[in-house]
Amino acid sequence: MVNSEIIYFSSLLCNTGKDILINQLKNVDNPLILHYFAANYNWDSGFDIPTVILENEACDLGTGLLMFHYADGYRLLESSDEILSSSLVEWKAFLTKIYNKLLSLDFKSQDISFDPELTKIQKYKLKKNDPNLPDVLISKSPGKDIDIPKI
Repeated sequence: MVNSEIIYFSSLLCNTGKDILINQLKNVDNPLILHYFAANYNWDSGFDIPTVILENEACDLGTGLLMFHYADGYRLLESSDEILSSSLVEWKAFLTKIYNKLLSLDFKSQDISFDPELTKIQKYKLKKNDPNLPDVLISKSPGKDIDIPKI
């Protein structure tokens, strides 16, 4: 991605209303741009933007895994009961949607790698709680390692 694209998308992220940004993201066909957006998104701003990224056909498995962990999906893996009893409806809906999409590997590409960087102890505890826990949720995804620019 060239600097002009980074500058353009940086200005979109910081200076554009949510509706315009959503419309722009729906038309993005570059998985890297979606990945950069997800990595730089302010997760306190709700789940509209991440949902648009997730539903975009160009969304890569690595981006899905990144969003799962950035949205605190680890808590879902630790204790699904805690999530189900949460009053945060949007958060629950997003985590459920992305969890199911990751389990079914419902992504067009697997070219961008993301490592949730869980320790061996964290993985052990998760596997102990759920021996059938799929590795896709806790291990580095296939693909190329990329540097994520701050936008």
